[in-house]
Amino acid sequence: MTTAPAAGPCGQMTDAGRGPGQAPSLETRRRKEIGMVGEEAQTFTKLSTRSVTSTISQPSETITGAALGGTDPRPAAVTFVTTEHFTLQGARAATIAESTGRATMFLGSVSAGLVALGLIATATRVGATFYAFGVVVLATLSFVGLVTFERVLQSGVEDHGYAQRIARLRGFYFDYAPEMADYLVRVPPPQRLHIQGLDTGHWQGSRTIAGMVGVVTAVLAGSAAGLIAAVAAGHSAVAGFVTGGAVALAALLVLMRVQSSAWRRARQHPYFDCQPGRAY
Repeated sequence: MTTAPAAGPCGQMTDAGRGPGQAPSLETRRRKEIGMVGEEAQTFTKLSTRSVTSTISQPSETITGAALGGTDPRPAAVTFVTTEHFTLQGARAATIAESTGRATMFLGSVSAGLVALGLIATATRVGATFYAFGVVVLATLSFVGLVTFERVLQSGVEDHGYAQRIARLRGFYFDYAPEMADYLVRVPPPQRLHIQGLDTGHWQGSRTIAGMVGVVTAVLAGSAAGLIAAVAAGHSAVAGFVTGGAVALAALLVLMRVQSSAWRRARQHPYFDCQPGRAY
């Protein structure tokens, strides 16, 4: 008599009643599949936990290395420095564009005023109308030149400060990437502005846009004063030239002294003090 295989609770065949040559039952295969899936899930959970833990601990390790004098800066510091460098370059471009635009407007106004003077002189045969019109035009142009001189001087000082801050930031690059010293210009602190074409001599102020505007403004002021002196002296050309030359020279000296004082104050109060022994 043959013994019947054992059945499960739902009437399915179990392993207890399976012979040595029979295939596993459906329930047994399902249990094995569920066990394999569970083991894979546990393995994935362990790997994910290790990955998250290493990712979280990596910034702290980087910060600790930077604080201890490591060679790699923090990513946030690199972002801040590059952003600041880009912002300063844009600020420099803005100051240069403003100075150029103001100087162009001023010289255009001077050209238009001189053309108008020529037309009035031709129409009035250098009469009283010409002298009155000339004094008004030249005085107005002198005022425009004065305010233009002040603004372009301010822009020049601002540009000098931006260049100084950029030179300071370049030290960060050399500190953390010294291998780039052979490919970038690296000079001691006293020369870091010279390589940018700034502060290269005693007569640097006269070669700036402010210096050019100051010279033209002084000539305009002297012309207005000479015209007034010529009329007051009974249309004497000698009195006009002497007075105009003296006023123009005095105005030029005053404007150049104002410019020198502004640059001297900028050098006495730099954005950052130079550290001896370092190059940027």
